[in-house]
Amino acid sequence: MEKMMLASMDITEEKREALKRIFPEVFTEERIDFDQLKRVLGEWVDSDVERFGLNWPGKAECMKIIQKPSIATLKPVRDESVNFDETENVFIEGENLEVLKLLQKAYFGKVKMIYIDPPYNTGKEFIYPDKYCEELKTYLAYTGQVDDNGRRFSTNTDTDGRYHSRWLNMMYPRLYLAYNLLREDGVIFISIDDHEQANLRLLCDQIFGEESFVAQFVWKSRQNKDNRSISGVSTDHEYVLCYTKSLEGRVIRGDERKRDQYKNPDNDARGPWSSGNMVGLLPEDQRPNCHYDLIDPQTGINYGKPPLGWRYDKNTMQKLIEDKRILWPESPEGRPRRKVFLNELSNPYTGYSSIIGRDIYTRHGTTDFENLLEIKSFDFPKPKNLLKELLSQSVKGNDIVLDFFAGSGTVSQAIMEFNQENVEKIRYICVQLPEPTKEKSEAYKMGYKTIADIARERIRRAARQIKDDQNGQLDLNGNGKLDLGFKAFKLDQSNFRVWDGTVEDEDALIKQLELHVDHIAEESSTESILYELLLKAGFSLTTKVEKRNMAGKEVFSIADGEVLLCLEQEVTSELIDALASANPSQVICLDAAFQRNDQLKVNAALTFKSLAEAKGTEMVFRTV
Repeated sequence: MEKMMLASMDITEEKREALKRIFPEVFTEERIDFDQLKRVLGEWVDSDVERFGLNWPGKAECMKIIQKPSIATLKPVRDESVNFDETENVFIEGENLEVLKLLQKAYFGKVKMIYIDPPYNTGKEFIYPDKYCEELKTYLAYTGQVDDNGRRFSTNTDTDGRYHSRWLNMMYPRLYLAYNLLREDGVIFISIDDHEQANLRLLCDQIFGEESFVAQFVWKSRQNKDNRSISGVSTDHEYVLCYTKSLEGRVIRGDERKRDQYKNPDNDARGPWSSGNMVGLLPEDQRPNCHYDLIDPQTGINYGKPPLGWRYDKNTMQKLIEDKRILWPESPEGRPRRKVFLNELSNPYTGYSSIIGRDIYTRHGTTDFENLLEIKSFDFPKPKNLLKELLSQSVKGNDIVLDFFAGSGTVSQAIMEFNQENVEKIRYICVQLPEPTKEKSEAYKMGYKTIADIARERIRRAARQIKDDQNGQLDLNGNGKLDLGFKAFKLDQSNFRVWDGTVEDEDALIKQLELHVDHIAEESSTESILYELLLKAGFSLTTKVEKRNMAGKEVFSIADGEVLLCLEQEVTSELIDALASANPSQVICLDAAFQRNDQLKVNAALTFKSLAEAKGTEMVFRTV
């Protein structure tokens, strides 16, 4: 029981706590790292003051990466999607750092669960851009969308001088941006093994705050012992590190109580019961009022006191005795217990063990993959049942799950099956780099040129398998339709030509000015432009979009008319009046569509301003 503070509010402490909620990464051993705070706020500071915490070459540079805006976009790919117009699931092919930046505005604080299975840094599988300043450029070179000069994707071998540093430089900005996307009650699960477990734990302490640590789950991933180890030790486990954004309550559901253990052998009027432990938790010097001899008032048997005392003080214990809730053993050597009645339980769940995935092994993940794809070319995919176990502990309803190291697509399959089995509508966003498959692999020979290709095909096949199991009946027992589709997107350059402020050559500057007379890239489709503006205006990639005809022009209605977006090459006064009469909160048109008619543009702005003032609502007119 905490004592009530009688002093007035400590203003300084309140400010510190507010700062800690917003910027947990600037606190080290409860002290503020003001240099780090300045870096977070965009003011660059170099510091050589020694402090406790995880440091490595390149850490300071990571903050610059985080703060550098992305000029990329996510272009829709209907041909690779399933049920594009109806689904609320998203699969993105692209470099996940750029993608995470693009998701910030639309998904900030909206993701309930993040699960990632990042590279374990074993020295064999690690692919990522080496140079911090070339994220999009490097990605486009890697995927063959521009020439390959400056390609910087490679394997991080354990012979490199910055073996651990390079891995941390990859993980830090991605986890930092992932933190922003989590809901206040959201959780992140990160699979890892002994190669980087210690560093990852310290890294997450800095990003999420030590107080937001939930658990380091242990998964017995290997069923049989490995006899090849030089040390003689068979490493049979991996970890799943778990943090939350704000540990203010229960974030892990727990296991369902076994109701069959509640019986009523004595016909107690209060109903079925189970016996509960009454042994205490603290030694006598810390809780002396719970250390006493317990005596059965009917038989006089003295059961003494356990080394850690009893769970209740004498007064509380006496009330339990009077209420006939104590189970007395016949022998003095026995330990009294109490009746725990089923109808009095406040929580239908018990605690959740930190040892997870019972009888679920890596080989099951391999079997899941091979049975579905009919190939043997993906290394150590996570078992779908392990993912479903984590889902059961953290999501429900219409929650969003994010996986930005999607691999073969295990999370997508697990979510679809979880929804089917639990009558839920969990949605997913999965991101995967188009890492090339090896030319001699079965996957490559079957036409899967990248890991992203494999993941998309796995989702399609898993969906067909579920549909077959359901005999075509895709309803959730009257609670809506089972969503087995996904919208496919690919990371690419913006549909709008970006001003290059580094140009100094006169001819290049003139050329750049000419390009910006019409700043939309020639190869851009209307749908690509639509989704870029949608995302950068703060709307999710699955926001409802409908086409309307207004004054003879095609207009996109977003979120049931909240935003009207017109991408026609010509805007007329009739269209302006039609848009205004629809009473949207925001209208977006192409600037070039006014065809240098400044009077029409001014009239449009005044029309919306007057209408907003008359109705007392917010109405914004924007051009791009």
